[in-house]
Amino acid sequence: MTTDRQLAEAIAGRLRAAGHQALLAGGCVRDVLLDRMPKDYDIATSATPDAVAALFPKALRIGAAFGVVVVVEGAARVEVATFRREAGYTDGRRPDRVIFTDAREDALRRDFTINGMFLDPAGGGEGQILDYVGGQADLEARVIRAIGDPRARFAEDHLRMLRAVRFVAELDFLLEPATADAVRDLAPRIASVSGERVREELARLLTAPMPGRRRGLDAAADLGLLAVLLPEVEALRGVAQGPTVHPEGDVFTHTLLAVEKLREPTFELALAALLHDVGKREAFKVRDGRMTFYGHERLGEAAARAVCGRLRTSALVARRVAFLVRQHMKLMHAGQMREARLKRLMADEAFEELAELWRADCLASGGTAEPYDDLMRRYRALGREEVRPAPLLTGDDLIADGLAPGPAFRDILDAVYDAQLEGRATSRQEALALARRIASRP
Repeated sequence: MTTDRQLAEAIAGRLRAAGHQALLAGGCVRDVLLDRMPKDYDIATSATPDAVAALFPKALRIGAAFGVVVVVEGAARVEVATFRREAGYTDGRRPDRVIFTDAREDALRRDFTINGMFLDPAGGGEGQILDYVGGQADLEARVIRAIGDPRARFAEDHLRMLRAVRFVAELDFLLEPATADAVRDLAPRIASVSGERVREELARLLTAPMPGRRRGLDAAADLGLLAVLLPEVEALRGVAQGPTVHPEGDVFTHTLLAVEKLREPTFELALAALLHDVGKREAFKVRDGRMTFYGHERLGEAAARAVCGRLRTSALVARRVAFLVRQHMKLMHAGQMREARLKRLMADEAFEELAELWRADCLASGGTAEPYDDLMRRYRALGREEVRPAPLLTGDDLIADGLAPGPAFRDILDAVYDAQLEGRATSRQEALALARRIASRP
């Protein structure tokens, strides 16, 4: 099966054979120099889109107006873009027009120096690096720096401000001061970016390896991006917590610590951790000299659904995030929980993420992972059949036994299933007998 790298080198070879310059470009060059596996490969070339299409008749001309053609072979996919400079960004995202040019000018219109380098793959070896923007020096210094005037780069595409802190998170680099100042000044403009585009960048930031994930969130907060994109989280600054239960500080500090403590989270889990306590600001009360947050899970669930709506997540993602936020306190009481209730939680497909959120929440409060470890040993020892066995009774069984269908059916079946989970009903006969007793109660 052809890989993206093999397809990119084959495309470059064919373009060169036809008399065109063809270079690996952008993020794949950065990743190669960092000894990271590139997520995808892009080619920049002197060939026009028509010339590329002539060499690759099956190519997809999805961005030909901007000089971009996509070559696909099996599962491999490579974007081929003509060297260009851009003019006018009326919508703060796309250029109003492009002018085909050379490699140097193409590099100067890109976002960050570490993404502005080219690699000539001629011969299939490491190739020659073409660096017109100082990208190699910034890679060595572990710095994210906008190419040219940072304000101009961010005015061209406002999402680049969030991309900057995402690269801080993914690469664990620092933001160059002038670039950081430009983000701070222009941060309100991030509000004009679509929820879908914000979600893609936020997902990569929140799932970045540690310690970069925390550094990226800190940067997003310090530069004013978090206040625009997730004001619910920014509002947690200064919301006090009891120092005995939460020695780490206010709710905002605790929230970032919880995200930091997650191990290889999915986007849903990381977003739930970021939002798990957003209800605390509204729920805060002082009772008998104690700070309380009763009901903050319910308030947080509503806020999480609103955030997922703004980010245009799928309904599945929204449900998962809302479930995790609403249930995040439940496992604190696992030791005192009825067997049936605990098994119902364990049977949920989101249980392992819920448990990981609980673990991170405990660690972010100065606790230990020991309760989590005990619970997960119990969970893994049970096996799926014990956690989620097939019900001994169904509604058809109740009807066959002479019970009239009605609203009470669900309560009867739930009670019988609880008894099954707790070992109080181990056969169909025992389950039917229990159902009859419940149905006969006044």
